[in-house]
Amino acid sequence: MSGTLRLHAAGRALRRTFAADQHAVRTGCWPSAFFGRAWGYAVTGESLAEYYREAASWDADRVAQAQRSSRRAWWVAGAGWACALATALSLALLMPLKRVDPFLVRVDNTTGVVDVVPVYTGERAVEQTVTRYFLAHYVTICERFNFSTAESDYEECGAFHAAQRNQAWYALWNPNNPNSPLNVHKDGSTVRVQVEAVSFFQRASGVTDLAQVRYLKGERQGGGADERVTHWIATIQYAYTAPSKDPRVRRWNPLGFKVVELTAEPEAPGQP
Repeated sequence: MSGTLRLHAAGRALRRTFAADQHAVRTGCWPSAFFGRAWGYAVTGESLAEYYREAASWDADRVAQAQRSSRRAWWVAGAGWACALATALSLALLMPLKRVDPFLVRVDNTTGVVDVVPVYTGERAVEQTVTRYFLAHYVTICERFNFSTAESDYEECGAFHAAQRNQAWYALWNPNNPNSPLNVHKDGSTVRVQVEAVSFFQRASGVTDLAQVRYLKGERQGGGADERVTHWIATIQYAYTAPSKDPRVRRWNPLGFKVVELTAEPEAPGQP
């Protein structure tokens, strides 16, 4: 019976404690006996509200701190992407600076002094002597034919051509063309050229861009000893432009001499 009494007494004590807690929740005043054993002071409704305000403020601070960290991370990521794009753009702008500039070194035979010859930029007027040389050289290499030098002569002549003249030059040497030198001289015949005279003409506007070149063509059949000589005259329109940036083209044509149009015909009537 004693054990049963003790259980009833404990149940009554728990019910009283539960009733007191409900009363404290309704009134907002907690009995000091409830917290006295743990904290040693009484908790009122005002102190509990203050506690809630502080807890809410702490949560707000943590949220603001997380937002600041997120914004800072986005700023750092954006700065990194901006640096990467700036680096890529700078490399793209620096690509045209990677080029090869040929130059000519000159040595004085008397003093041994070495200097670099200035590069012609196509802006200064060229003396007629230089133009005469280019015209004679062009006619010599472009009107002759020899299978041993045909490929080199074809490329070197192309270095002196303007765009329109280069198309006509390609059409002339096309193997599908029956009049191509590759087909006309496939029997082993050769043609040599000897320039006789170069004459310049001035237009009414004062522009000097026309010249006539008189030359001889000596054609020899393959394995033959006899050479057939004919007289020819070529009317050439020329111009000077900026020299090519290609070292191979600039080796042949360092001053930008261009043949715009050429018409070659026999000088004496009745010649083929």
